[in-house]
Amino acid sequence: MEQAIDQKSAVEALLTKRPLIISGPCSAETEEQVVETANRLAATGKVDILRAGIWKPRTRPGSFEGIGTKGLPWLQRARKESGLPVAIEVATAKQVEDALHFDVDVLWIGARTTVNPFSVQEVADALRGVDVPVLIKNPINPDLELWIGAVERVAKAGIKNIGLIHRGFSSYGNTEYRNAPMWHLAIEMKRRNPGLLLINDPSHICGRRDILLDVAQKAIDLDFDGLIIESHIDPDHAWSDAKQQITPERLGEMINSIVWRKEDIDSEALHAAMEKMRQQINQLDDELLLLLGQRMKVAEKIGQYKKDNNITILQTNRWNAILERAFAKGEQLGLSKEFVTKYFDAVHMESINHQNKIMNS
Repeated sequence: MEQAIDQKSAVEALLTKRPLIISGPCSAETEEQVVETANRLAATGKVDILRAGIWKPRTRPGSFEGIGTKGLPWLQRARKESGLPVAIEVATAKQVEDALHFDVDVLWIGARTTVNPFSVQEVADALRGVDVPVLIKNPINPDLELWIGAVERVAKAGIKNIGLIHRGFSSYGNTEYRNAPMWHLAIEMKRRNPGLLLINDPSHICGRRDILLDVAQKAIDLDFDGLIIESHIDPDHAWSDAKQQITPERLGEMINSIVWRKEDIDSEALHAAMEKMRQQINQLDDELLLLLGQRMKVAEKIGQYKKDNNITILQTNRWNAILERAFAKGEQLGLSKEFVTKYFDAVHMESINHQNKIMNS
């Protein structure tokens, strides 16, 4: 009993470490694979927690869906030999029960579960009265309220130690990543929940190992608290998600390659310089908002003209001309086409809303 309390205290303390590094195979395949992975990860001196998929929710039937409960004793052995606490994904009450029975140290709720409030509630009910850390991945679709709702459901079950995992979102037209990062959503989630651990999952964002370091570095630059990266002793022959996994040794090299930045340093000169530039940004933001307000006033006048002459609000040719002009100007100013598109889409929708009010007044 005393040993269990010590283990729990050690894990809770570990979750306050920055950066927190979690790694391990996408799927537990064999006992030897799990134990060897754990030992090699521990040998890097860079990993804090071992992760492994026991139950794997797959997009289509027929794919490997995890070894199941029989793999949980493998994690016990891996923890004993490597000294690393263990973490697994759970999606049902029965999986929670089995994980707790085998003393799994950390649980996480996956993206396919977070998207379904019924499933999250089932897991939350199974966690009631239990003292175990729970990490919650963002839902597959870019819906911040679903993510927040999952946190609230788990918190209401009495779980005190809750963290967040940003693993990217499904996105139409996304080609570079397996799941589009949509960094702004993770940043907004952190803004709303500043006290919660937030770690990044480059493996599921990238879907391939060649860009893992780039995404990991960006996450650290954005002040994420850590990383969860899939690692396998023989990545190319992994039973699931082979392309995004790396060896434990490569993981160690990657962690060493990351530039670890601080949120702040104790320097009056730096703070003074930063404050001066922030005031400049505040002034520019005020001017931008003023200009946008003036733009909407002009849009309203155009809306009145369209109403008086029975002209539709949307003028496709005019909108295409605006975008082409903006792309050219944006390129000259060093603004990406992606940013210009998102910015003008937002401005266009606001203009349409203003004109629609005029049309229906």
